[in-house]
Amino acid sequence: MEHNRKLVLEDGSEYPGFAFGADRQVVAEIVFNTSMAGYQEIVSDPSYTDQAIVMSYPLIGNYGVADEDYESRIISPSAFIVRDINDNPSNFRWAQTLPELLEENGVPGISGVDTRKLVRSIRDLGSRRCIVTDMDTSTEEAVRIIQQTAIPHDQVSRVSCKKKWYSRTSNPLHHVVAIDCGMKTNIIRMLNQNRCNVTIVPFDTSADEILSLRPDGIFISNGPGDPEDVPQVIETLRALRGRVPMFGICLGHQLLALSFGARTYKLKFGHRGGNHPVKDMRTGRIDITSQNHSYAVEESSLAGTGLAVSHINILDNTVEGIVGEKDRVFSVQFHPESAPGPQDCGYLFSRFTELMQQGQ
Repeated sequence: MEHNRKLVLEDGSEYPGFAFGADRQVVAEIVFNTSMAGYQEIVSDPSYTDQAIVMSYPLIGNYGVADEDYESRIISPSAFIVRDINDNPSNFRWAQTLPELLEENGVPGISGVDTRKLVRSIRDLGSRRCIVTDMDTSTEEAVRIIQQTAIPHDQVSRVSCKKKWYSRTSNPLHHVVAIDCGMKTNIIRMLNQNRCNVTIVPFDTSADEILSLRPDGIFISNGPGDPEDVPQVIETLRALRGRVPMFGICLGHQLLALSFGARTYKLKFGHRGGNHPVKDMRTGRIDITSQNHSYAVEESSLAGTGLAVSHINILDNTVEGIVGEKDRVFSVQFHPESAPGPQDCGYLFSRFTELMQQGQ
């Protein structure tokens, strides 16, 4: 069987393979994920908007796609790249195959790729732009298309909800307003499980409108892209500072730091997968965490902001959490709601409810 689709990176390197999913050409940023399971949650995580995901685990699709396992209604990646794709799932829960899901949502896939070589290239040389295209596209033409394609900066506005909506639970103790920058469904589930009614609002909701909802706490969600691309959220958080407890995850963590005057920077290839060890600096506890991000908070920029480092990544010493005791805020770079993935950090939702209880 001859190769019928290829991946070309902006440096001209090529990776031939076999087409599945949608039949279309796309330009995206290439990243890799080290998770061994959870491909459905990965492709439905809005944080992957405009990215081509390389799965380092070789066999993908073997348990199909189940209706209960989506993390959003959006199938987010621009492309999906694997070693072996399974379109004959072995799982009583499956309702659709992964190739069918990607085809339905306009996401092209490539299988048969040397993903070990590709992941090493991303690790050694960093994330780059790429194109998924037909085999008859020349390398020169592919690189030219990449260079002429504008880099998007509107990802959050595309994936955020357009109107506020509600997720209620029985016997609630708290009301949380969640700023949706591309939020995963399991975050809402975890807040509900901690007896919080949740009002989810669009990313550009003003501080006054949020306060008019009389929240006991404010949550800032994960999401795609560069945190500096959403200055309106940073201004909103600055205006909310000290008013009610705030908790941020991933992009929300970066936005909270920026609102206090800290800085962020882009990592060489980011953190993506369910196997990152993180140390809680206050307790010494080490958790295995699920992560998905390209940017990090610059530790030296926290001086004088009122924020302190609460968590550190053991692998590369990047900031994984911050806390501001005076303003009753904290945030983490990893995903404590990880679905699927390590459940080590669910206690952070309890910490948030404790802050809200103290405020009441």
